Amino acid sequence: MRFLNRRRFNDLSEQEILALAISSEEDDARIFRNYAERLRTDYPGTAQVFDGMAAEEDEHRSRLIALHEARFGAVIPLIRREHVAGFHTRRPVWLIENLGIDRIRAEAAQMERDAERFYLTAAARTQDAATRRLLGDLAADEAGHQRSAEGLEATHLDDPARTEEGQAAHRQFILTWVQPGLAGLMDGSVSTLAPIFATAFATRDPWTTFLVGLAASIGAGISMGFTEAASDDGQISGRGSPVKRGVASGVMTTLGGLGHALPYLIADFWTATVIAIIVVFVELWAIAWIQNRFMQTPMLRAAFQVVLGGALVFAAGVLIGSG
Repeated sequence: MRFLNRRRFNDLSEQEILALAISSEEDDARIFRNYAERLRTDYPGTAQVFDGMAAEEDEHRSRLIALHEARFGAVIPLIRREHVAGFHTRRPVWLIENLGIDRIRAEAAQMERDAERFYLTAAARTQDAATRRLLGDLAADEAGHQRSAEGLEATHLDDPARTEEGQAAHRQFILTWVQPGLAGLMDGSVSTLAPIFATAFATRDPWTTFLVGLAASIGAGISMGFTEAASDDGQISGRGSPVKRGVASGVMTTLGGLGHALPYLIADFWTATVIAIIVVFVELWAIAWIQNRFMQTPMLRAAFQVVLGGALVFAAGVLIGSG
């Protein structure tokens, strides 16, 4: 129903097209400034790039307002993107800014492409020479924004700045996603070994073993997720959003347990058990590799800690179940 209440772009008057362009430039400038503020602490060079892009949007808006005043007077109709059916929309800043610097840059590039298409379409709709010229010029400006952005990046993002920002982004990725995810994977893979294999050897019933493994995995995932999210809000430690960390920890904990629970969907006990043991072996070595790859833990030490610890828990489960 909301779609039916919107105006069609082809039904807009030339004054309304100019008003839509003005409000769109205002919104885009505001978005770029929000990005700049979001990135200023960790990525000061990129923040200056977005400051420059916002200033360019302000200049576009001023040219559009001057043309509107010359043709239609000082009163600008209130018309925004959401009032026009099929008009390009902008994702909420709070949604994009939480997805990292590369995602923000990609969104900015898409905004420029959207604006270029709008101005080309709008220029084709108007009969006034001055309006057509300005809209065409703005389309060319938006097409050249990528080159402008590159120029701004060359000014504000020299090689040391790029290196520093890349290191900061990698460090944040490690703190927000890898560390809690790795902790969850280790907990899910190791802590569920004992109950799953104890149940397996005690009952010799694959379905019962699967249910115990499913319950243990989901329960551990929920517990780890909430614990991680509640333990640190990230404001002082700089570890990032507690929601992201909680999701990473909870999901990886659940997956770590489910890896060796799923084989027990196989009806034959020994077939399921052999496959589960192979999965455990792969899981433990994968954890050791992740520690070595992202946490710079020496491979031998990582393997000794993870594989030996997992083997001891596995042995405990088998002995308890067999007893």
